[in-house]
Amino acid sequence: MYDGVVQDLLDELGHLPGVGPKSAQRIAFHVMGADKEDIERLAQALRVVKEKVRFCDTCGNIAESSTCRICADPRRALDVLCVVEEAKDVLAIERTREFRGRYHVLGGAIDPMAGIGPEELRISSLLERLADGTITEVIVATDPNIEGEATATYLVRMLTSLDVKVSRLASGLPVGGDLEYADEVTLGRAFEGRRTVGS
Repeated sequence: MYDGVVQDLLDELGHLPGVGPKSAQRIAFHVMGADKEDIERLAQALRVVKEKVRFCDTCGNIAESSTCRICADPRRALDVLCVVEEAKDVLAIERTREFRGRYHVLGGAIDPMAGIGPEELRISSLLERLADGTITEVIVATDPNIEGEATATYLVRMLTSLDVKVSRLASGLPVGGDLEYADEVTLGRAFEGRRTVGS
């Protein structure tokens, strides 16, 4: 245990996702040993991001204005929509350079244990986007975990009644992984997505 401002810093760092006590201690000691100018730049970047960054009115992705750069890009396909849980998922998909459509960020996943139902997600705004018939395909790209699967099942059931093609990202075993370490959902999806090989 540390006293005063050092412990305050450790406590605040410990609230960040993925930062445990040891990581918080490492970051705190880095901060204390860094140049004052470096820390001022970090503090300024944190202030500015909190002041300027918001969520896109159309898709829910992060943006610095009412519309994110993807929704504002006229080169993106208007007829294909990829539904993801969080804004960070947009970045992951964009890194693949495989998808040229637009996105819809739900703002989470259905999780009854945490009190998150469909009403807490951006599902009504998804339906509004589908209302004019411009979108012909919805790709459901939720996480391959229990909450993501529940969300995908709910969306697929709801969207199949509309005049839109609904697809789900294929998922399965990672290259180099061992079967014994695969969870049930991943292994089950790998069986569902199996392909015929050979002749």
